Amino acid sequence: MSIDVSLERAKEQAVAGGVKPRRFGGWYVAEHRLMVMRSYLQTMIATGIGSPLLYLYALGVGLATIVDANVGSEQAAVTYLVFVAPALLCSAALTTATEEFSYPIMLGFKWNPTFFGMNSAPLTGQQIINGVVYAVIIRMLGQSIVYYAFMLLFGAVPSPLGWLTIPVATLTGMAVGTLIMAYATHLDEDRGQFNYVMRFGVIPMTLFSGTFFPLETLPSFLQWIGWISPLWHGVELSRVFAYGLDEPGWLTAVHVIYLIALTVIGWVVAQRLAVRRLNK
Repeated sequence: MSIDVSLERAKEQAVAGGVKPRRFGGWYVAEHRLMVMRSYLQTMIATGIGSPLLYLYALGVGLATIVDANVGSEQAAVTYLVFVAPALLCSAALTTATEEFSYPIMLGFKWNPTFFGMNSAPLTGQQIINGVVYAVIIRMLGQSIVYYAFMLLFGAVPSPLGWLTIPVATLTGMAVGTLIMAYATHLDEDRGQFNYVMRFGVIPMTLFSGTFFPLETLPSFLQWIGWISPLWHGVELSRVFAYGLDEPGWLTAVHVIYLIALTVIGWVVAQRLAVRRLNK
């Protein structure tokens, strides 16, 4: 009789212990990912401070003096520093998303299969993917806040709505990052696929998305790259908030809808692929 009571009590304790993980499992995974990020915290701090300082000074101050001197005030609505700063912010978020949603995802499935261990506990594949996304969002928001502080320091944000570039940059990183995450969740072997993603995806996106110069200056047969690029939509939206870029309201709405749609698609596909892979 006492054995039955002990077993019943142990069962109740086990069920009770699984309530919170089942309800807040994504946040448990996010906590784990953030603790993993602590192992390269010094690198994050160095790049988080060094990148905006160097890029804003080199491009926004150094190159800007040449650009502004050769472009008449009647042709340029804003200085080159003001023009390029929001783009650099979005590019930094994109780089972070590419890093966090590529190899770390394969690590959790293959080289250090912690995702399978989490799935053995009361955590679903959907919660695991959600937790990874939460952690990366937190990192990108923190990084973007620091970047924005440097933009203010350099006087690159004339609009009072400039702070909205922080969530826009985060959303831009998510729009690309979740698609990379879905691709990484699908991969079984590393044969250099992420190198191709960077070489033929991220780098051309950075160069042909109106990041360093207006998209209209490109030949017409190359402008379509910008139109489908999440980075272009994020950069243009950031410029609307940073200095009041003049564009139609419908185009601003397209930027938002496009970025959200890509984020949702990548996120949902990654969830489904993760559930399928973990439950094989």
